[in-house]
Amino acid sequence: MTPRTSPASRIDLHTHSTASDGTLSPAELVRAAADAGLDVVAITDHDSTAGWAPALDALPTGLRLVRGAELSCRWFGAEPAVPLHLLAYLFDPDAPELVAELARVRAAREERGERIVNLLRADGIDVSWPEILAGAAGGTVGRPHIALALIRAGLVTSTSEAFGPDWLGERYRLPKEDIDVFHAVRLVRAAGGVPVFAHPRATRRGRVVPDELIAELAAAGLAGLEADHEDHSPAERAHVRGLAAELGLLVTGSSDFHGTHKTVRLGAFTTDPEAYERIVAEAGGVTEVASG
Repeated sequence: MTPRTSPASRIDLHTHSTASDGTLSPAELVRAAADAGLDVVAITDHDSTAGWAPALDALPTGLRLVRGAELSCRWFGAEPAVPLHLLAYLFDPDAPELVAELARVRAAREERGERIVNLLRADGIDVSWPEILAGAAGGTVGRPHIALALIRAGLVTSTSEAFGPDWLGERYRLPKEDIDVFHAVRLVRAAGGVPVFAHPRATRRGRVVPDELIAELAAAGLAGLEADHEDHSPAERAHVRGLAAELGLLVTGSSDFHGTHKTVRLGAFTTDPEAYERIVAEAGGVTEVASG
């Protein structure tokens, strides 16, 4: 296959726009990626492909766009079940079964968001669900949108504080419906996509799944593991790389950029061109896109 990237290419395969819980519109996101010196950027909003078209329309000359999504998944082999995220790249956005699952998860996210707001209001906290919905601007509603409402109300000073135990991290946290991770891997593959496990060893986020599960997912079609991520310690990155080598999985590195919801910058972590080329080669849904 003819290489599409040079060894010096800067490739960030995990970013979010206002189509889910980022603070930059899809058009602003791709322009910011170009300004940050990236050669390739993936748009991977939560359970949504709504940002694909506007990102593509605004794609700056010389930047390659990988269309994807971050799927909300769960492993039911433990009690309680363990939530996890699956990055899906270059899948067919019209694949019926995958479309139906994503729609179900988005609806469940919205229902959960409204229930969280009702809990806050029951405790005398003046936040408005219609305003939060309006702020999401049609994107997938998540806790960061509620966090912004808490900031506007002067109750917290940052998204990090809003995600603390006194607020959305524990006291006002509710479970959400997710996709069984094995089912998600199969759906992504059936849609011609390439599934990569996002931040699989990030213990600072909570519980992580055992290596044995990742081996089972690899046998079921998982293509890779995201190793270089701000929520992985150096030891966790090394562990993920070793496991990927053992299982023959590709390794990615990404910023998981959310705009001002996080301090991490675009391109803070990047993917090697060889891993990127492998993703492109394995995909059978949509292609990568370059402008100019």
